[in-house]
Amino acid sequence: MKRLLSYIYIMCALPLVLGGCIREDEYDNSPTGNFEALWKLIDEHYCFLDYKGIDWDAIYEQYRVQITDDMGQDALFEVLGNMLAELKDGHVNLYSAWNTARYWDWYLDYPRNFDEALVEQYLGRDYRIGGGAEYTILQDNIGYVRYGDFSSGIGDGNLDEMLLYLAVCNGLIIDVRNNGGGNLTTASQLAARFTNERVLTGYIQHKTGPGHSDFSDPEPVYLDPSDGVRWQKPVVVLTNRHAYSATNDFVNSMNCLPQVTLLGDKTGGGSGLPFSSELPNGWGVRFSASPMLDAQKQHIEFGIDPDVKLDMTDEDEDQGRDTLIEAARALLNSPSD
Repeated sequence: MKRLLSYIYIMCALPLVLGGCIREDEYDNSPTGNFEALWKLIDEHYCFLDYKGIDWDAIYEQYRVQITDDMGQDALFEVLGNMLAELKDGHVNLYSAWNTARYWDWYLDYPRNFDEALVEQYLGRDYRIGGGAEYTILQDNIGYVRYGDFSSGIGDGNLDEMLLYLAVCNGLIIDVRNNGGGNLTTASQLAARFTNERVLTGYIQHKTGPGHSDFSDPEPVYLDPSDGVRWQKPVVVLTNRHAYSATNDFVNSMNCLPQVTLLGDKTGGGSGLPFSSELPNGWGVRFSASPMLDAQKQHIEFGIDPDVKLDMTDEDEDQGRDTLIEAARALLNSPSD
């Protein structure tokens, strides 16, 4: 597993180090040159054009007419950012010194299903913190773990202590709502505490040429059990639409485990490993380049469906109750079949 993760991260990190290998140096530093460079970069390297049914040639025609060589930098940035938004991908960004173009509609048009103030009530004042995890034991002897950002790492010692502390519990809730992602290694490190055997969790592909469908054969990705303390009881993972990127990968891994139930809303997706490059004017570009698939070789770019679809209710919120946490508690406290 460590070797596979290292391989994934080498593939992901190489563009950051060797970004010049795909820099379109034949384009001059003019609005037209930067537009052409960006369009070509996406045309040859973005990995979801065919999957999403995007007519990139038509988008070229739509936005090319908006480019003039006497336009200002702000206007150019707006046009290029709008063109990238056509990809409908939260992993796609354009970076200038004064702004970042981003696409957020992948979660903004959905119920939030998360209230930080309510979560703080469930955690109480004496909750424990280990790395990026906050955790406590609820009154009905259900463990509750809040992991809000996989950019916050966690050590094996932290995980051992957390699971030993929660070992008295009848079940465990892992809340990754509003976790926008971060480090894939951290997500896998946590998921590895919930399996006793090697599990196929999906596949990864890499672009092999400039064609929209030029990909390597799918390479299997496995989740290996941790050498540390492992959880053996039922688990409910709470998800919402703002669970994205590395969190999407975590949810996909947990979805492969028989004792795990996903509860909440469909995740936000974001399965393409991001790749970085640069335009002639120095603006940075990030985009999805390597698609990740689930164990059935299906794309998870648009998110993972929960086992139990549930939205928070206004009535519960008014009463200081988190609908999803309460449903998870009820599920974990119900007699097993």
